[in-house]
Amino acid sequence: MSKTRLGVLISGGGTNLQAIIDACEAGPLKGRAEVALVIANKPEAYGLERAKKHGIPAICVNRKDFPDAASFTAQLVEELHARQVGLVCLAGYLLKLETAFIAAFRGKIVNIHPALLPKFGGKGMYGRHVHEAVLATGEKESGASLHWVDEDFDHGAVILQRRVPVLPGDTPDTLAKRILPVEHQVYPEAILKVISGK
Repeated sequence: MSKTRLGVLISGGGTNLQAIIDACEAGPLKGRAEVALVIANKPEAYGLERAKKHGIPAICVNRKDFPDAASFTAQLVEELHARQVGLVCLAGYLLKLETAFIAAFRGKIVNIHPALLPKFGGKGMYGRHVHEAVLATGEKESGASLHWVDEDFDHGAVILQRRVPVLPGDTPDTLAKRILPVEHQVYPEAILKVISGK
């Protein structure tokens, strides 16, 4: 059986990328999937180093290097197609994908979100902002959601969710710290569901 080739898009440290790499090398995705390419939109993104340590092709495609969104998007699509990527995984990628990108990989793009979608999703809802909003509304639980990507932020159908209790005295940092390892579990499991057709 041929492995599903993953393209992972990142903007920062790449801890979810690491979880995916580990799952491909020695976890539930071993023999089923491989990371074929990592693309960062920032040259300083540490995730690029993580990829290189595992011998995975890793490049920066920086929006600032392109005259417009269309040429930037075309470059992203070209890089992923050149490596025959079958599933695009957003792992802390902070740029909104253009319609042309979504059209090129329709039904083949997933994203991790640090809350229980459809709650606490949408424009501006990423990282610390999400945890602040969860705490501000007095929620008793939060968690991680892996979902399909469409034209709207955090809008596509949820593939897999895990719940994490909100504890008395939680801060955005303590809540984030408890949710992150759950993200690392959810991402590989959800990829396995997707590539198994479940």
